[in-house]
Amino acid sequence: MEKSRVLIVGGTGYLGKRLVKASLAQGHETFILHRPEIGVDIEKVQLLLSFKDQGAHLVPGSFDDHQSLVNAVKLVDVVICAISGVHIRSHQILLQLKLVDAIKEAGNVKRFLPSEFGTDPARMAHALEPGRVTFDDKMVVRKAIQEANIPYTYISANCFAGYFLGGLCQPGFILPSRESVVLFGDGNTKAIYVDEDDIATYTIKTIDDPRTLNKTVYIRPPKNILSQREVVEIWEKLIGKELKKSSISEQQFLASFEGQSYEEKVGLGHYYHVCFEGCLTNFEIGEEGVEASQLYPEVNYITVEDYMKRYV
Repeated sequence: MEKSRVLIVGGTGYLGKRLVKASLAQGHETFILHRPEIGVDIEKVQLLLSFKDQGAHLVPGSFDDHQSLVNAVKLVDVVICAISGVHIRSHQILLQLKLVDAIKEAGNVKRFLPSEFGTDPARMAHALEPGRVTFDDKMVVRKAIQEANIPYTYISANCFAGYFLGGLCQPGFILPSRESVVLFGDGNTKAIYVDEDDIATYTIKTIDDPRTLNKTVYIRPPKNILSQREVVEIWEKLIGKELKKSSISEQQFLASFEGQSYEEKVGLGHYYHVCFEGCLTNFEIGEEGVEASQLYPEVNYITVEDYMKRYV
């Protein structure tokens, strides 16, 4: 089967650059939207040029120029949006809706993957304010996609390993302590941690797969479905030392929102739902979704233990 041509929007971002690499590695003709908004960010420009050296095509386009988006979309079969989840109301949603309009007008796209990659927003209508806005916005984008009859795949990648494992699941930390850790409640609520390169690999595998058409793909590597306490135990084993443990109750954690900035409240809300509520693991996938590690058992995904060895 001929491989789809792929356009990646947000190809210099945290996940976007990994999607570019995975697309190239899996043999897809890969296009990256090169936006003038990049300005004089020399690191991003050099990253784009390095992708060009690896065979990617740089396509000029701007969210302020509808026709440029249409022209870019017409070059490909699949569009993947990986623009970062800026926690400013309506910023990301506005950009994605412009992209949906361009895809609808172009009329040639076989699959669109919007910028999701975290918790499934369809299961988060109860989420705490103000973080709920990020889920609500994603549902607005989904509604626009489906009303435009655009074929889609939604990716629910759960917890990015770098953000969660690096801090032993504690917000505000990205390197693991060798001295102490604060557990959420008893620390036994399960979450799912996925290496960012593995997220990209699984994502690219879905784009030509009829089993993932108009479905939500949940990335749930079985060895990486662990509680915070189990993550801490893995780290203790790696460093040969037991950490001093304290805990924060659900009520104390919610009280900690007081006086925080909007962005911090959004982030803390997501941690609350993951680490206290267990929102990533407290449901069965059902007929509307499929699970990536079952679809693609050939992917030798990075386990939590292997991921954490880099910090030793």
